[in-house]
Amino acid sequence: METLLWVVLPVLIAVGSALMAVYIMQQRMEVQLARERQSLSEARASIEAQKNTLEELNQLRQETARRRALEDLLGELRTEERHFMREQKMLFATRKSLVLQERLYFRNIPISSWVEHEVPVEEGADIESLAKTIAVFAPELLGAPAPAATPKKLKLLQQTLAAAAGRR
Repeated sequence: METLLWVVLPVLIAVGSALMAVYIMQQRMEVQLARERQSLSEARASIEAQKNTLEELNQLRQETARRRALEDLLGELRTEERHFMREQKMLFATRKSLVLQERLYFRNIPISSWVEHEVPVEEGADIESLAKTIAVFAPELLGAPAPAATPKKLKLLQQTLAAAAGRR
């Protein structure tokens, strides 16, 4: 029995030591795996933050490019305007009216037909200021400096440009 004890006891101790070594190594590997997962999640969070920043920068660049393109378009729009006086003779009276014709151009290409407005004129009226007040395609609405723009005309031009941009 004593010899059996001397043979079995070292084997049991070796098996116990081996199991203990396996358990300790398994715990060390789990700790190392937890550290790797933590560093991986930090790297993913950093990459996600950089991705969001790049997307925002890309959107800002696109908006800037659109704004610049719109400003370039408005810079290349111009109007051609002509006005003259028309006299209509009736039985015993003559009626004078100011006829204003306007056309909108993109570079050298007309993009609208002549728009004609006729306004009766009384004697002594300032024809130039009257012509500017009835203009549809006023230069100040197209980006050129002018004395004053009416909000109604400005809103009309913005709606027209927004509708044109929406059709693209």
